[in-house]
Amino acid sequence: MSDLSERIASDSSPAVANAEATKLNQSTLEFMLGAQKILFEEMVFFGDEMMERTRTETHLLSEFVAKMAGAHSVKDVRTMYQECGQHQLDFMRRDTERLFRHGERMIAATSNLISGREPN
Repeated sequence: MSDLSERIASDSSPAVANAEATKLNQSTLEFMLGAQKILFEEMVFFGDEMMERTRTETHLLSEFVAKMAGAHSVKDVRTMYQECGQHQLDFMRRDTERLFRHGERMIAATSNLISGREPN
């Protein structure tokens, strides 16, 4: 038998049982609303990230095309590939760092939700 059921069974007063049930329902409601809030925030974050990634990739592609059009020798093409490759690596590094920070925030929010603490 669960702890709540034992407490309700040991108390003879219906008012105590109603208070315990209300408390349980309230904590369940708070958990469900918190989970819904986290899920909604995650969908918004995903949409923002995809738009930002698309914008950045489009910018990198247009920069690549412009440099490719301006390259007139093998040396220019090699230099252009090195520069564009470095830009792509820098973008991936920033993107990965941003996703790790987001992951840390999500872990903290989920931990707070499960433990019943108010999210920051």
